[in-house]
Amino acid sequence: MPTIALVDDDRNILTSVSIALEAEGYRIMTYTDGASALEGFKTSPPDLAILDIKMPRMDGMELLRRLRQKTDMPVIFLTSKDEEIDELFGLKMGADDFIRKPFSQRLLVERVKSIMRRATPKDPTTAPKDVDIKALERGQLRMDPERHTCTWKGEPVTLTVTEFLILQALAARSGVVKSRNALMDAAYDDQVYVDDRTIDSHIKRLRKKFKAVDDDFDMIETLYGVGYRFKEL
Repeated sequence: MPTIALVDDDRNILTSVSIALEAEGYRIMTYTDGASALEGFKTSPPDLAILDIKMPRMDGMELLRRLRQKTDMPVIFLTSKDEEIDELFGLKMGADDFIRKPFSQRLLVERVKSIMRRATPKDPTTAPKDVDIKALERGQLRMDPERHTCTWKGEPVTLTVTEFLILQALAARSGVVKSRNALMDAAYDDQVYVDDRTIDSHIKRLRKKFKAVDDDFDMIETLYGVGYRFKEL
């Protein structure tokens, strides 16, 4: 039973969302602020976290920043309509998705299901025969979809689920330009809508992570007005 952490200072949201997710078979842990959530995650790490942005003691942004120092756990932010700047900042920090308040319980459940499907390693015994589940190697890049690991020049690069899927789509066909729409299709289920800036933010974060390992990393190229590609070797 997957465990989901729900962190929000609005007890009505904690109650209603917990009921909706428990009905889908998820185990729910609730916290009313980021500080208590961070402490709780040390002993009971969830499989996915849903975070409100504005909370007492420690807000959602600071909680995400601290989480990303140690884990690539999927994170969904709950945000108000007037928090567009926070949304962009959150994507750059490694959030997987945003849902704006007020939201329907069904929308949240579908987003959770979508991310959990992407985050769950595929069982090679049940995979179709025509699907290549082996590690992907492109020069100094190595990606292992089964173990969700990525290395560059032998050094580990920790990626979120969304970042991993975007990079995998680019590296699988190096030299081929992928439009933002194509990358959206690779990283998100059909029922999840994201706009162009979401992909751009993920690409910026990917570059930042690889440059932290290798300052000369320049393998992800931008073709303005067209999309992105992984440099052909």
